[in-house]
Amino acid sequence: MTTYYLLLGVVGLLVGIGLVMVLSASMIVSLKESDSSFTIFLKQFVFAVVGALVLWWSARRSVAFWKWLALPALLVSLVLLALVFSPLGFGFQGNRNWIGVGPVTLQPSEVAKLGLVLSGALILERKRELLGSIKHALVPFVVPIAGALLTLVMLGHDLGTAMVIAMIVVGMLFAAGVHLRWFVVGAGLFAALGVVAAGLGNSRMQRIQIWLDPQACAPGSQLYYDICRQPMHGRFALADGGWLGVGLGASREKWGWLSEPYNDFIFAIIGEELGLLGTLAILGLFAAFALTGMRLVSRTDDLFVRIVTAGICTWVLVQATINIGAVIGMLPVIGVPLPFVSSGGSSLVTTMLAVGVLLSFARNEPGCSEMIAAKPSGLRALRARLPIRRTSTR
Repeated sequence: MTTYYLLLGVVGLLVGIGLVMVLSASMIVSLKESDSSFTIFLKQFVFAVVGALVLWWSARRSVAFWKWLALPALLVSLVLLALVFSPLGFGFQGNRNWIGVGPVTLQPSEVAKLGLVLSGALILERKRELLGSIKHALVPFVVPIAGALLTLVMLGHDLGTAMVIAMIVVGMLFAAGVHLRWFVVGAGLFAALGVVAAGLGNSRMQRIQIWLDPQACAPGSQLYYDICRQPMHGRFALADGGWLGVGLGASREKWGWLSEPYNDFIFAIIGEELGLLGTLAILGLFAAFALTGMRLVSRTDDLFVRIVTAGICTWVLVQATINIGAVIGMLPVIGVPLPFVSSGGSSLVTTMLAVGVLLSFARNEPGCSEMIAAKPSGLRALRARLPIRRTSTR
């Protein structure tokens, strides 16, 4: 049961740390916008509860259930992404990637990631004997399915999510056993497409330019108080934190200096308040998540399970790498949340649903389901420990 409990523990710690840091990072903004320091935190707490219920439900499904759900999930993903361009869709910070009905809002691209993983794994499993041919490896998983999802996401100008989806496709093809030479060809193609995509938006290209030329953000420069503001103050926060941090809740950058302190740049607040040791703890938890995924892949003979696990782990780890890389200056700022930690309901609930899928696979490891079934429930264990008065009848 090591895989099951290790995965559950790692995700539980990340979500718990995320709730604490969202509360700390959002107090100033919440107080300014709603006269309460807990507004944003309470929303995130509700999403965490919903995510926990979704995780509990999904962890008890069978592998056959996820195979059955794969194609309906893909169809729902395509419909939701198309609705972004209907009257239900709306934009945020230059990206049109949300839909809303009354007070309920949803980011369809998050749902699309899981739909892509499940449907792609089902297709690749059924074509396992034909994957030596690049034609069968690409059709219909990459073209037209992944291509359609990427096109809809890019029409909404969401480059960060498009990069994550592209890497999910790569991770799944690698797990399916596609020959390595095709990845070299694909890397060149994706690099060319990335350059084209980056040039489609002026602000996006500016972010890449200041990443390539940090001197453009020197104090007194034209961009210092504009597009340089967020990455510069993210690094200021990390520098102020030092080894042990300034203390939980004592961040100075969250007082209006750092944009998105509780969302895309929450890692900077973690570094400022908890120091280098706090950031290393977050990196260690994501490393443990990766090792757990590798353990799950190595212990199964089911190709569907192997490909889905590779897709979900690629999704979480690539997104975390892009987020943390942007905060520390290793990558340009392209706006993706830190999985399980950043504020945001769609991201948190969907990633916890994906973890529930992995937990359902872990429950099907040899011996795990039998041990879980044999283990007494908490209520029965409590009753067994309570003294019960027995009366005899004559």
